[in-house]
Amino acid sequence: MSTVEQQLDDLKAQITSELPSDISVSSVKYEGPELVVYTRDPKKFAQQGDLIRQLASKLRKRITVRPDPSVLSRPEQAREEIMNVIPEDAGVTDLDFHADTGEVVIEAEKPGMVIGRHGSTLREITKNVGWTPEVVRTPPIESSTVSNVRSFLKQERDDRRDILEKVGRQIHREEMSDDEYVRITTLGCCREVGRASFILSTPETRILIDCGDKPGAEDEVPYLHAPEALGAGPQTIDAVVLTHAHLDHSALIPLLFKYGYDGPIYCTEPTRDMMGLLTLDYLDVAAKEGRSPPYESEQVREAIKHCIPLEYGDVTDIAPDVKLTFHNAGHILGSAVSHFHIGDGLYNVAFSGDIHYEDTRLFNGAVNDFPRVETLVLESTYGGRNDYQTDQKDSERNLKEVIKETYERDGKVVIPAFAVGRSQEIMLVLEEAMRNGDIPSMPVHLDGMIWEATAIHTTYPEYLRDDLRDRIFHEDENPFLADEFNHIDGGEEERQDVADGESCIILSTSGMVTGGPIMSWLSHIGPDPDSSLVFVGYQAQGTLGRRIQNGWDEIPTSEVGAMGNGGGRGTLSLNMNVETVDGFSGHADRAGLENFVKTMNPRPEKVLCVHGDERSTQDLSSALYHEYDMRTFAPKNLETFRFL
Repeated sequence: MSTVEQQLDDLKAQITSELPSDISVSSVKYEGPELVVYTRDPKKFAQQGDLIRQLASKLRKRITVRPDPSVLSRPEQAREEIMNVIPEDAGVTDLDFHADTGEVVIEAEKPGMVIGRHGSTLREITKNVGWTPEVVRTPPIESSTVSNVRSFLKQERDDRRDILEKVGRQIHREEMSDDEYVRITTLGCCREVGRASFILSTPETRILIDCGDKPGAEDEVPYLHAPEALGAGPQTIDAVVLTHAHLDHSALIPLLFKYGYDGPIYCTEPTRDMMGLLTLDYLDVAAKEGRSPPYESEQVREAIKHCIPLEYGDVTDIAPDVKLTFHNAGHILGSAVSHFHIGDGLYNVAFSGDIHYEDTRLFNGAVNDFPRVETLVLESTYGGRNDYQTDQKDSERNLKEVIKETYERDGKVVIPAFAVGRSQEIMLVLEEAMRNGDIPSMPVHLDGMIWEATAIHTTYPEYLRDDLRDRIFHEDENPFLADEFNHIDGGEEERQDVADGESCIILSTSGMVTGGPIMSWLSHIGPDPDSSLVFVGYQAQGTLGRRIQNGWDEIPTSEVGAMGNGGGRGTLSLNMNVETVDGFSGHADRAGLENFVKTMNPRPEKVLCVHGDERSTQDLSSALYHEYDMRTFAPKNLETFRFL
């Protein structure tokens, strides 16, 4: 008998001994990081609400209880009884029964009302019908991404259960080594922005953290081929952890499946959905620009199928010797500071991913409170000596001034923005400014993936700032549903109509002007001296956005031609005003990064400054060393740090 089988037998015996004699356990299985207990007495389990919590505490495992399929009531009968238990105001839109696991997925406009106080309504459902309820939110704005992901995962349930059982066995396998060490190998984003990727190694486990591309540089990818990385193949990795969905962190995750990876991806639920949206768009843009994509859409689906979503604050076993906990990073929807607890108190490492330390309109600020951290891997995008951003209120005031001045000239305001994060932040500023009369009311056209990304934000309001979440829960107060917002979905003809029409604001991808519909807007509106192009986000070295920011006013038409607006030889004159409004970045500035470390509890012994250009990483590393007397590094790519 294998070690895992013996473990499960022992756990079944232990659980049985802890339960009242009238509650049976028919089987016990690992599914991913969870221990799943099947019982013929789900109603009795539900009647004793503390039983599961007590078991989880005693066994120190995440436990899910499901009914044995043999005791389930018929779905038609259960449906009627469930609807009698759930308050009508919950707005149930769908019930989906899965007899193989005894679960019923309840989709509702107000999931909190389905859950009830401390889970009371869920327990009532199980007491009445035996089925185990799982609750998901009906998006207030219809999202094709969320709908497609949910449909796909439903369709792939059998495969997914096999994947989870395999992952569960990997996590709970017996430890084989008596060695004690922790290593971090840098595969990208060191002394540069983009292609984030690291390997965290122990004698038992190898974990890949992020796997992104480099904005504006098609051929620069993480050093996955290096012997110390994936030289022996992606099969050598036990798990992938994705801090957030931006392409400089996620773009090449599906590539791993092309070359044989078959393990889990740990991320938050919104990160999973956003990764699907952005990587499929990544393939679409490559095709439009005549480039060979590095993988196919099939690999994106495989990546989604292998995602194991975790919530902030859940301590989760992901290997025999590693526990992972996600914390809010304040950067984009679902972004996570990833804390790794290695061994039995042996060592602790936190990867910041990208962070914003202060609260924004969209998110609460990044969490920096941990039980223990010896080493912090810290982003340094704005870590340079003079990288201090404008105060948020001043930034908003500056943006409103540019809009008012452009409106008075009868011009249009074009804002290149990342679909995820910055666009929604700007939408909130514009909605409030128009509602309060700070700027004239005018159409705000959303182009590219911005509307779809916004729909995903409204699907997961629990990841947003507290007061914004409350507004989204009340449909008549949802700021993203303001009348001024218009989704552009008619292509070139609709863009031409907007360009020929009244004063307006256009939010369009891509944020760094590296492709997408923003190229079309430059073609339509770029020659107009009464209009304004406003940068509100970071423009990486080598991108067209950075070149325009630095004074380019003649753009080769080959750059614009990617959207089908001409091309070939010649140039486009950019006569519109070019403005940069700092302060809307999703990244902490120099002060925010220093404060993140200064107030971190506990303060780390070592800091690796990454994800910034050479000057930024070295400046921040030097400042943290002198200020806090900690060991700091500004590593290069392909360095390995050994701890212990």
